[in-house]
This record gives sequence, C-alpha cells and structure tokens, in this order.
Amino acid sequence: LGADMIDSGDTAWILTSTALVLFMTMPGLALFYAGLVRSRNILSVLMHCSAICCGASLLWFICAYSLAFADGTGLVGGLDKACLSGVERDAVFPGTAIPESVFFSFQMTFAIITPALIVGAYVERIKFGAVRLFSALWLLVVYAPVAHWVWGGGWLADLGVKDFAGGIVVHVTAGVSALVIAAILGSRSGFPEQTEPPHAPWMVMVGAAMLWVGWFGFNAGSALAAGADAGMALLVTHLSAATASLVWLVIEWARFGKPSLVGLVTGTIAGLATVTPASGFIGPIGGVILGLAGGVICYLAVDIVKRSFRVDDSLDVLAVHGVGGDTGTLLTAVLIVPALSGVGLDEGVSMGDQFVAQLIGVAAALVWSAVATFVIVKLAQALVGLRVNEEEEVEGLDYTAHGETGYRL
Repeated sequence: LGADMIDSGDTAWILTSTALVLFMTMPGLALFYAGLVRSRNILSVLMHCSAICCGASLLWFICAYSLAFADGTGLVGGLDKACLSGVERDAVFPGTAIPESVFFSFQMTFAIITPALIVGAYVERIKFGAVRLFSALWLLVVYAPVAHWVWGGGWLADLGVKDFAGGIVVHVTAGVSALVIAAILGSRSGFPEQTEPPHAPWMVMVGAAMLWVGWFGFNAGSALAAGADAGMALLVTHLSAATASLVWLVIEWARFGKPSLVGLVTGTIAGLATVTPASGFIGPIGGVILGLAGGVICYLAVDIVKRSFRVDDSLDVLAVHGVGGDTGTLLTAVLIVPALSGVGLDEGVSMGDQFVAQLIGVAAALVWSAVATFVIVKLAQALVGLRVNEEEEVEGLDYTAHGETGYRL
C-alpha cells in the first residue's frame, strides 16, 4: 500500500534536494568559512564542519529525528521513531508522496547545516572538544525541539506560524546561539582593531557559489513535492540572493569607494537567509523586496554586533543569518498576499494576526535558543574547557589542534 502512494517525481526531486542541501555544508559552507579565517586556521574550520556533519547525522538517526517529527507534546516529539524504529522501507511520510526514509534524509541535512552555521561565531579560538560537545547537545536541546514546534506539529504550528524552509528553525536559532557562544568565549586577540582580513577571498566566493546552488534544494525542496510551490520557491530564492548581493555591493562602493568580492557574496548569503522562511509563500516581487530588505538590514547589523555590542561573532552569523531569518519571517505576513502574487493568508486570518504569530515564533525561538545555549556552553566549559590558550591561538589551530597545516609556505 505504501509503495502505491509514492510519487516517483516528488521522490526524485527530494532526493536531489537532499544532495543539494548536504552540498551546502560539505563543501559550500566549509569553504565559505575557511576562506574568511587566517591561513593558519583553515583546516580547523574544515574539520569543524566535517565533524559536525558526521556527528549530527548519527544523532539524527539515534533520536533527534524522533524528537523533531514523532508524535509527542506541543513542545517536543516522543522517541517512537528513535533509530527509525517501526519505519518500514515503503512507509510514506504523512501529507507527502515521498518515502519517510527520503524525508528523514532531507531533514537530516538541515540538522547538519544548522549547528555548522554557528561555527562562524567561534572560529580561531575554540577547543575542538568543545565544538563536538556543544554541537551535539545543541542539536538535541535547541534544534530538535524548535523544529518540532514549527514543522512537527508543535505549539507554533498550532498557532499558525509560517516558516517554509527554516527562517526560525535554522537561521534564528543559529544566529542567536552564535551571539551567546561568541560572547562567553570572548574575542579573538586584537579584536576589533587588529583583526586580519580573510586570507582567501576567492575561496569565500567559491563557497558562497556552492551555497547559492545548494539553497535551491534547501528552499525549493521544502515544498516536499516537484510542483508549483517548488518552482516559485526556487525563483524567489534566486531573485532575493541577486538583489541582496547588489545592495551590499552598492553600499560598500558608496561607503569605501571600492566594492569587495567578500562583501558581494556576504550579501548573497544575506539574501538567501532572508528569503528562506517566505520562499514557498511569496511571489517574485516579494523575492526582490526581501533581497532589498535583507541586504540593507543585515549590512547594518554587522556593524551593530561588532561595533556597538563589541561581540566577536567572527563571521557574522547573527547579523547575516539571525537578522536575515528574523526579517524574512516577519515580512512573510505582508508579502504572502495575492496582490503581490503570494499564496494568500489562511481563511479568517488577517495580516495583523499573521504578523503577531510570526513575531511570537521569532521571540520564542530567540529566547529558547539564548537560554539553552548559555546553559550548554557553560556545561561544555566545565567539562572540557572552551578556549585554547594564547600560544595555541597565535600559532593557529591547524597545527596545535590537528597536527596539520593547510599551506606549506
């Protein structure tokens, strides 16, 4: 019976999307972050992303998937699907025409990239053991419950919160958590006056290009079917990324007299993060509007975090992902309307009602992520320690932590 309900076209698209989203982390995000750090820390960043990918995959199988998507309370799922217990080969995920094994794998790639995003907040100064412990606990305590709230039938889903592909679940949780761990960990030596520029801007661009391509699977794949919603999600994702890239370029050009490659592709990521929660609900004009909003607001947020907050969120996780996710989530309530080629609000729901629901969703994820991350970081600090010593930081984590070097100079 299950096999008869499976649609081969939908299944093929979500299989492809799964590969695309994994491509975002390995190698896209890994190269994007690796190019932004100093040359003596390139391998440590690649190691963080690789190790998180492996650890998150196994945790997702053991229990995190069940906590996110199995039946449970409004706050967290149960353990009925731990280790995929009871999930038959031809089982179809409810509400779709794809095998649950494919849905599991697609969502696993989201669980991989979300803690990997936080890597950008603590590069060049954290112990590898702390990365492993923090990422594992964070996936279980922050990511899985929030995914359940929004996508697994939890209390935010009941409230009518709309998050098509992870503005709240991925970007708000990662962005807020990044700020917390960066604040507790402390700044890199010399921050902000003497921080060194990215050692390989070309690598940053290559990583960003991979993220851009992979994001089509991230957003369009979240339709969970090969249809009109997937097609429009892909289109608005591209428009937002292109628009935000140009916005960032223009601002830098006007401010400094020279547009930078790193700035351009940082704008790309800001546009992609901002459109993510709205991507399946809006039309092309909405994509351009979100690109404009994400480019301007995320650019301003970079300065606010580093200059006003004086927190060394090294690779701007909060400013780009957190603020972008917030912006897109809130503007979904406005841009969803049919007048802008959106899918329209649910029956009986006003724009104001939807905006309040979106605001509650953002606030809930923000508060939970901040509090839980604080506790997890303090626990990791007590068990394995957080920060490398000054000598190790100066020499670089590639050699001191992993016994390798990225370059033979």
